[in-house]
Amino acid sequence: MPLTLELEQRQTKQLPRGVMKANIFRAAGKFGLEEKPIPKAGPGDAVLKVRLTTICGTDIHIIRGEYPVKPGLTLGHEAVGVIHELGAGVTGYEVGQRVLVGAITPCGQCELCLAGYTSQCGGPLGGWRLGNTIDGAQAEYVRIPFAQANLATVPDSLSDEDVLLLSDIASTGFAAAENGRIRLGDTVAVFAEGPIGLCATLGAKLMGASKIFAVDTDRDRLVIARKFGATAVIPADQDPVELILKLTDGRGVDVAIEALGAQTTFENGLRVLRPGGTLSSVGVYSGHLRIPLDAFGAGLEDQTIVTTLCPGGKERMYRLMRLVAARRVDLRLLFTHVFTLDEIERAYELFGSRRDKVLKVAIRVS
Repeated sequence: MPLTLELEQRQTKQLPRGVMKANIFRAAGKFGLEEKPIPKAGPGDAVLKVRLTTICGTDIHIIRGEYPVKPGLTLGHEAVGVIHELGAGVTGYEVGQRVLVGAITPCGQCELCLAGYTSQCGGPLGGWRLGNTIDGAQAEYVRIPFAQANLATVPDSLSDEDVLLLSDIASTGFAAAENGRIRLGDTVAVFAEGPIGLCATLGAKLMGASKIFAVDTDRDRLVIARKFGATAVIPADQDPVELILKLTDGRGVDVAIEALGAQTTFENGLRVLRPGGTLSSVGVYSGHLRIPLDAFGAGLEDQTIVTTLCPGGKERMYRLMRLVAARRVDLRLLFTHVFTLDEIERAYELFGSRRDKVLKVAIRVS
């Protein structure tokens, strides 16, 4: 379903005490700001007053009806805010502290969390709660479950813009490189240089790849890919499979990263992969996906296909913030547009249409 908007004329007004504005999913193609009660912190919870949030490609899938959520849900899963209220049992934090929250909010205690699969907390995709199974962050306030495991305090030396994208796209893109098990000197191809693909490119650089081929239809995004570490850029209309095989003397790449969630990019990733290589898939697929037998070597080429959902938890956020503090990572280049929460419908329209060289939009809430 195409992305459509419900645009309404609204006058600025003082909300009743205990009420906030939130961006609500109503049905496929329909969403917008509504009034909701400010959430309360139950045991183990925290409520944040949101300062900065953004829109993810997954939110676009939801709005288009490609990923199901319940009507009335507040959207969004990326947030920097200040602690407004702490529930019983949450220790080591204070009201008023500025914190970063990951898109994935694991409990930290279940079998999957303790095994290291925090994004799958409690079951398949279970760690992704915000804007999926509970109200999300595109609102003036958001309730964070399992706060002890998920609140990462932000040092004064880092701005909201410095850290916000660590909550999802950077963590996800870096994880695509990590799960691909890139080694020093590896050759890597990244298919689709949207925000996550750009972060995967940066992740490949950080992990020591010697050659990084960036593939995209958008030449402006390929310019950014160069800045993030790509050693060669390939417009998708130039037969990327043929070019990458030529540039690797027919060998193929050690790791291919698919960051779009489409049949073409998934298949091209397989076709440039050397025997024994790894295809790291981080795209969100909204249709039927096929594995062509010839590209897969009929299943006999010792290749590995891995999938990734954004890792979560405060320790992940602290680890990534250390990279930013050390100036190894600067994601502010990805913010191309800024909107207020009252303008969020416009922000969705721009982000969904990919007009005006948009990469990520910042939604300033407070």
